[in-house]
Amino acid sequence: MDAAEVACAAYLAALSALSLASNLSVLLCFARSADIRRQVAGVFTVNLSVCNVLTAALHMPATAAGVARRSRPFGERPCRAVGFLEIFLTANATLSAAALSVDRWVAVVFPLSYSSRMRRRDAAAMLCYAWLHSFTFSLAALLFSWLRYSDAYASCTLRAASGDSRFAAFTLLFHASSFALPLLTLCVAYLKVLRVARFHCKRIDVITVQTLVLLVDVHPSVKRRCLAEQKRRKQRAAKKISIFIGSFIICFAPLVFTRLAELLPFVDVDRRWGLVSKCLTYSKAACDPFAYCLTRQQYKKVLADVADRLLRRKPYPSSGHDSSVGTENDFCLQRIG
Repeated sequence: MDAAEVACAAYLAALSALSLASNLSVLLCFARSADIRRQVAGVFTVNLSVCNVLTAALHMPATAAGVARRSRPFGERPCRAVGFLEIFLTANATLSAAALSVDRWVAVVFPLSYSSRMRRRDAAAMLCYAWLHSFTFSLAALLFSWLRYSDAYASCTLRAASGDSRFAAFTLLFHASSFALPLLTLCVAYLKVLRVARFHCKRIDVITVQTLVLLVDVHPSVKRRCLAEQKRRKQRAAKKISIFIGSFIICFAPLVFTRLAELLPFVDVDRRWGLVSKCLTYSKAACDPFAYCLTRQQYKKVLADVADRLLRRKPYPSSGHDSSVGTENDFCLQRIG
């Protein structure tokens, strides 16, 4: 192996460990907290975390072994099984992210009727579609013998003879329904959420300015802090939504466009670029727990309580009353993530 491949194998090992630790932490929080289990979005979060755990436990080590050996790391049947799971888990993860965006759109845009619009059976129906969609494409690839080892990606993945029109149609349909459609769903849902959040920000800004004008005896430093908090409140929702959409595009787009370009007979994918695009896709498994769960106060408290119990220390102290809690905008921010 050259230095780049050694670095790639080391990165995959570290990424696998981080993905396992973070996603298992999310599952631990779900198991320990009744409040988290009561949330409808928890169904999608658990499904996404399970997909990420399997990716970190199976695909990342298999790809690292392929990089190290510069050949197929195991036999034909295990290779097909790994390729089958790759398609299934990737499609399932992207559809779960799209389902989470729909859930948060309903929660923010229709807060008063959320419980009637997004019920557990609705979440189960969306989850069943994600599983059926993923299994259908995985099974089709297996039946047509399109699951083989690819040296360009150092992994068992979709691969067929050049010029196969059926494979080209399958690849286009798979990426259109498993990448383009979820991305469109994410963009539409989160942009609507952002519009609602900005609307509430404007209402709060008007009240804040009117209050500061009336309170003539307030110290200037207090006014500065209020205005600074007002500015941070405007940026908070935009940052979260940028993370949701941006991480999806950065992690999946390079590999998707590479696989589409690979359909052209004159395109030959360089091994280094193939490994980079593959590693970016794997990085999504490590990003998801922090983007959707572990940065939220509810999950932090559960993990801190678990750590305190293990270390036999005092229970995790309450953070007290947050001055921003109760405002309409913070309600939106909590719903966003």
